[in-house]
Amino acid sequence: MNRNDNSSADAAGNARRFIQSGSRWEELAGYSRAVVDGDWIMVSGTIGQDFATGEFPPTAGAQCELALDTIAAALAEAQSDLGDVVRVRVYVPDRADVIAVSHVLRRRFDANRPANTTVCCALAVEGAKVELEVTARRRRDAPSNA
Repeated sequence: MNRNDNSSADAAGNARRFIQSGSRWEELAGYSRAVVDGDWIMVSGTIGQDFATGEFPPTAGAQCELALDTIAAALAEAQSDLGDVVRVRVYVPDRADVIAVSHVLRRRFDANRPANTTVCCALAVEGAKVELEVTARRRRDAPSNA
């Protein structure tokens, strides 16, 4: 992952940052893998493709793992992690793959339980068996209840 130098600031001086992953799709469609705006991080739809080789793992579960690795790298660049994810949107072309993808999400999100919407639909990239989109919010130290 690398930070795009195209950052901007609002009137209060809060910077907006754009994070790239090296996917050819980002260049083709002119988008960022993630946009950081204050404590919020919006991660674009991410498929389970090895962006260096263009190859896909053979199963939806393995593609989900790779997509989450790409998402986790973008979040790390934003000083965040999968534990900060508050919403995940899951797009799966084959309803039969929903359970395998769900098991991966459950394991990788661990104790974090983000809101989830799963949609069965065609995907734009041939060979993709899952696409994930997440929204995260960096947590601040919680006040003590003592």
